[in-house]
Amino acid sequence: MARYNDVYDFPSGDDIRQFFKKIKNVLIFILVVAVIAIIGLGSFYTIKEQEQAVVTTFGKAKNVTDAGLHLKIPLIQKVQKVDTTINGFPIGYDEVTNQPIETESMMITRDFNFVNVDFYVEYKVSDPIKYLYASSDPVTILKNIAQSHIRTIVGSYDVDSVITDGKYEIQSKIKETIIEKLLERDIGLMLVNITIQDSEPPTAEVMEAFKSVETAKQGKETAINNATKYKNERLPQAEAEVDKILQQAEATKTKRINEAQAEVARFNEMYQEYIKYPLITKERMFYEAMEDILPSMKVIIDSGTNVSKILPLESFMEGGNN
Repeated sequence: MARYNDVYDFPSGDDIRQFFKKIKNVLIFILVVAVIAIIGLGSFYTIKEQEQAVVTTFGKAKNVTDAGLHLKIPLIQKVQKVDTTINGFPIGYDEVTNQPIETESMMITRDFNFVNVDFYVEYKVSDPIKYLYASSDPVTILKNIAQSHIRTIVGSYDVDSVITDGKYEIQSKIKETIIEKLLERDIGLMLVNITIQDSEPPTAEVMEAFKSVETAKQGKETAINNATKYKNERLPQAEAEVDKILQQAEATKTKRINEAQAEVARFNEMYQEYIKYPLITKERMFYEAMEDILPSMKVIIDSGTNVSKILPLESFMEGGNN
């Protein structure tokens, strides 16, 4: 045995204990470093642009953070990121294949006609905490609300309005009602916009009929526009003619009034003279009248014979000369 121990020198118990102690210290050091690393790495988080984060402490939402680098308590606080960009979903067709979904698109109008209408809904998160915790699936709730109000509003219009000229009014009413309903439900979503992508009758024959109606309406609008253009071109000319006639009438009116006023003034002057000198005025008026009458008359002198005379004889003399 002594010889065996001389050849092979086994470590003593103290050496073994020292060895395991060193290993223990190394493991403790590694564990401490790992814990520090985990705590250090888990204490920071980054939020991108167009994102917000809900920080929960022991599962309870405490606050919302915006874009940037933030600090949290490891193992106690958790962070859930929420996309705040505008998102959307279709109603009435599949967004990937663009194939129609008749259970969503087919609706009945006020005049009991069927119509296929496709919509696209745009929304964004308005309150991240309510978006995450107020309901289990807020987007599905929004879609159900939208479908319900779409059918209600479309059902209050006739098919012609839905397919042709009533689309913008229908979109506006649907948007208003959905916004009101979202405010009531308060699920952390807000409606950005809803638009009609397409609306058409369910059959090709009916579609062609509506296209003909739309073409006729466009022709009507064109005729109205042409008539309005003609009116706008001719109306200024007619108004100018009216102004010219009115100006001429006003000038004639003024001339006649002035002439009448002059005649009245002349008559008044003569009357005043007549009052002062009635005999002289009568004689003067007689002479003035004779001056106007006599130059156009022929004077026939009767010789005193018994031959009857017709005075004046101018007309007979002219007839005899002819």
